[in-house]
Amino acid sequence: MKQNLFPKSTLILGIGNYLMGDEGIGVHLANRMESQMLPEGVEVLDGGTGGFHLLEYFEKYDHVILVDATLDNNTPGTIRLIKPKFAKDFPPAMSTHDIGMKDLISALQILGKMPEIDLLVVSIESIQQQGIELTPEIECIVPNLIDQVKQLLLKYHGELPVPELTAF
Repeated sequence: MKQNLFPKSTLILGIGNYLMGDEGIGVHLANRMESQMLPEGVEVLDGGTGGFHLLEYFEKYDHVILVDATLDNNTPGTIRLIKPKFAKDFPPAMSTHDIGMKDLISALQILGKMPEIDLLVVSIESIQQQGIELTPEIECIVPNLIDQVKQLLLKYHGELPVPELTAF
């Protein structure tokens, strides 16, 4: 019997507060990924600051690509890939929803429903109190962030769809 090496389903989950500037990078990424051609079994969700309301999504998917901002004193726009297995594996300052996400991961472990998680964190300088626009430092790394998500999809799904050319 041939074993499937790729997960049955992947969720690209953008986390953050869209109304707080760079803190909303995950939501901005999710919104931009919705227009991309994605492999079968891949879905995109703007998770906002959902916390425990996101539990059902983590239970539903085999693999989650989680994208969020972090206040970690790295240069703004630094992208890091983390493979969290436990709540303690998350960066110490996961912006405004730190407690909710760590608690969510702990709940998944207790329930025995922890999916494969790839966490892409983007270093930001501060949390802006108002504004839906990303700063220029963060806006310029979005294409690289999308490429990193696509590389993870390629790893887990084997190939990415190619857009069809239309004849005129």
